[in-house]
Amino acid sequence: MDLGGFGGRRRPRFGRPSLRTGVRWKISAAITLVGALVALALSLVVHNAAQVSMLDNARDVQVERVQVAQRMYETTGRLNFIGVKVNDPAIPEALRAKALAGRRATYVSEKVNGVPDIWAAVPLSDGRVLSLHTRFTDRSAEVMKDLDQALIIGSIAVVFGGCALGVLIGGQISRRLRKAAAAAGSVAQGQSDVRVRDAIGGVVRDETDDLAQAVDAMADALKQRLEAERRVTADIAHELRTPVTGLLTAAELLPPGRPTELVRDRAQAMRTLVEDVLEVARLDSASERAELQDIMLGEFVTRRVATRDADIAVRVVHESEVTTDPRRLERVLGNLLANAARHGKPPVEVTVEGRVIRVRDHGPGFPEELLAEGPSRFRTGSRDRSGQGHGLGLTIAAGQARVLGARLTFRNVRPPGAPDRVPAEGAIAVLWLPEHAPTNTGSFPLLED
Repeated sequence: MDLGGFGGRRRPRFGRPSLRTGVRWKISAAITLVGALVALALSLVVHNAAQVSMLDNARDVQVERVQVAQRMYETTGRLNFIGVKVNDPAIPEALRAKALAGRRATYVSEKVNGVPDIWAAVPLSDGRVLSLHTRFTDRSAEVMKDLDQALIIGSIAVVFGGCALGVLIGGQISRRLRKAAAAAGSVAQGQSDVRVRDAIGGVVRDETDDLAQAVDAMADALKQRLEAERRVTADIAHELRTPVTGLLTAAELLPPGRPTELVRDRAQAMRTLVEDVLEVARLDSASERAELQDIMLGEFVTRRVATRDADIAVRVVHESEVTTDPRRLERVLGNLLANAARHGKPPVEVTVEGRVIRVRDHGPGFPEELLAEGPSRFRTGSRDRSGQGHGLGLTIAAGQARVLGARLTFRNVRPPGAPDRVPAEGAIAVLWLPEHAPTNTGSFPLLED
């Protein structure tokens, strides 16, 4: 039983829940947050600076008015300004103390409604205190109110502009990363002519280009290494083919007996192994092309299964005409049946439904490693499904399915709702033939709208 490699799908790992977000929204949120903080800080600075400036101007005006009022009072003895009083009992104590000390001073007090009161006081020659009390002008309050509204509108505009800019910049980076991921996935599926750097495009160079170049370099290195391994494997298998063929021929000349049968059996197994290794090497080279024919799938499967084992039941749920390579399809079907017979338990059942072929046995099921990773060469399954075989059967089946443009999946049969720890009641291999078969160039035909 093969483990790992093509055709498998990793099971999800359950751990702590995580929140998945895109780069676009992360960048947008970061720019928006920074823009909001900057707008808030600038608004506070501008508001405070404007208020301080206007209060300073009001203080200066108040000082000039109280000086004029002082000169007029000392000259004429009359108070000619509104709000000017002598020894006003409402004057703040701090301001009174400074005036009694012989100093000219101003004082600003905040009211409940937020509009400040402005005081100014000067000492008179007779020791009394002349004070001037006015409120912050309505015009100044309106100016501050308009300024605050302008700052709020500007801040909102900055936030929305930052959000739009973040979506634009993040979207560009996100698109480049998605293109890089898609190209890397194509490379992982064996499309060696795909270049990540060419896929992302763009004139401006950034870190995504460095990432793309690193992925391309890694893909080239892996391709060279795999190609070297494939050539070594193919060369070894090819060199072994001649002596193994000679060994089989020599075994036929041995006298009848049990030793002769053992030699012939082992020589034949070695020859089968060499042929399988050569076939795997050809499939790995991605140079195999399907020779397409139109066949009735249900009738084809019924004939091939009957030729192989008459005891295997074939059920055609829905007949369908498909365009595929009969030789490769027969190879896939034969390997699946051989795997079920070797590692499973009877009865073995084959079901054809449209373009889908299912092969089920009633054995202990596929190993968990195969379900998680798919078939791999020279690795057999668990001890319940191992025993004989060299681990190339399902690897070849998966490779031939890839040439056909089909998908080969594996799963175990368990009672409904049963957890994974419950022993399986059988194994099912499912071959999904494509609706549009690959062309003789290995590609799929384009469909017109």
